[in-house]
Amino acid sequence: MKNNPFKEGTVSHHDFNILSDLKWHCTKCELKSGQAKTWQVWRQAGIQLDKDERGNFYKTMVCEKCKNKTIHRKLKTLIISADTKSRSGISQKLTKKVKEVLKYEEALFLRKMPPKELEVDHKFPQVRWGKNEDINNPEMSLEEIKAKFILLSRSNNLLKSRYCEKCSKTGERGNFPGIYFWYKGNKHWDKNIDKHDERGCIGCFWNNPYKWRDELNNIVNK
Repeated sequence: MKNNPFKEGTVSHHDFNILSDLKWHCTKCELKSGQAKTWQVWRQAGIQLDKDERGNFYKTMVCEKCKNKTIHRKLKTLIISADTKSRSGISQKLTKKVKEVLKYEEALFLRKMPPKELEVDHKFPQVRWGKNEDINNPEMSLEEIKAKFILLSRSNNLLKSRYCEKCSKTGERGNFPGIYFWYKGNKHWDKNIDKHDERGCIGCFWNNPYKWRDELNNIVNK
């Protein structure tokens, strides 16, 4: 397809071709991209995904082909939004600053890592954003950076995305593998908090690993 923005032969190139008819397609039997992070990257690149009736960038429905109830994806338009791209992505200048401020420390295992092996990730996951946030200010203060971002390796960034997407779909919050502790609330998203409200993430390991460890250590040390 001439308007396909992805390199021929890649998974994203295949999926964009499938979705180019602007219809809902099954992620199990039609699309190859299985990671939630893939669709976030698409949106960062200005690709406009359609939403369901509840405002999710996916739709749960019975697939006409495989007959299973699965997650479906759909393009809203073939037009690449330059506005979305500029507001959703993190500039190289800000990325460099964030890594310096956070001292090149990977948040999951507290490892110092080479800058090229670290990815800047939002504490509040994009899958829950009701609108694009203005997070690309290179003059962002140290306090704002520490409040908004963490550093993760590629594999741990994908792991966080899976937990956050599951939470968005089911209301069941993520946990550090094998440790079922939330320093505020419990494993369920508070139904009194809007799904796009960052307060619903407070207490979850994946929102703030550092605060989560401090709170758990306070209990253990008592």
